[in-house]
Amino acid sequence: MSPWPSLVTASALLLYLIVTINVGRARIKYKVVPPQMTGDPNFERVLRVQQNTLEQLVIFLPALWLFSEFVSPVWGASLGAVWIVGRVLYAWGYYQAAEKRMVGFGIGTLTLFALLGGGLIGILIPLVQPLI
Repeated sequence: MSPWPSLVTASALLLYLIVTINVGRARIKYKVVPPQMTGDPNFERVLRVQQNTLEQLVIFLPALWLFSEFVSPVWGASLGAVWIVGRVLYAWGYYQAAEKRMVGFGIGTLTLFALLGGGLIGILIPLVQPLI
């Protein structure tokens, strides 16, 4: 087993931990006490980054591992690293203003399509080859 997809997985989880910590820091800074989920718009953007990152992890992690298993662990990890860069740009932009999140969101979305699509193709080719 290649260590590269594992490194990307650990990096993605570390990123999620960081954006989660940022929510706690924003709660203190903007005085939004749990279980309150709304308040200052700056807090709400930080919270949205954390929630959206969690939503994306549910798709990203299986897609990363399917691609890595059925296509290439090195290419899977490379695409996964691009996804992480996209998520960092997404967070950085969204922390500033909601409309600044789109570049990072686009990078992450395209990367997810590549991982999931490539993984599906990698799964289907060996299944279809005997039929041809």
